[in-house]
Amino acid sequence: MIPQLVDFHVQLSATPRGARLGRMLAIEQLRAWGLPLDAPGQIIAELSTNAITHGRVPGRDFKLALTVTPGTLLIEVTDTRGDRIPEIRDTGRGLVLVEALAERWGVREGPAPSKVVWAELSLAAGSRSAAIRRA
Repeated sequence: MIPQLVDFHVQLSATPRGARLGRMLAIEQLRAWGLPLDAPGQIIAELSTNAITHGRVPGRDFKLALTVTPGTLLIEVTDTRGDRIPEIRDTGRGLVLVEALAERWGVREGPAPSKVVWAELSLAAGSRSAAIRRA
């Protein structure tokens, strides 16, 4: 396990290609760190897709960041639509999936006019994400 703080940040075009590239780069970074891939990969895919679908402003990029501290992986996706706060809805499965996989998730203001949607996963053996890895 990683004993100290490490992080990964990338700025991507707010397009399907950018979301796909971000997920691929993040998965490779997680693999290099020796961390789980399944639950984080699904969360990264969902938050990135939401950023390009609901948080897109033409000509503006979105950002993907991973931060690892002992026992925790923090996934953050920043888009430029701070006025559109995501909610769990019956019509969409995405944030329901994020809620099921993450220990915690939420939204905070980013630098104007952006917002950051984040999710935390525990890397401990008995955590929700660890249970999903074993399934």
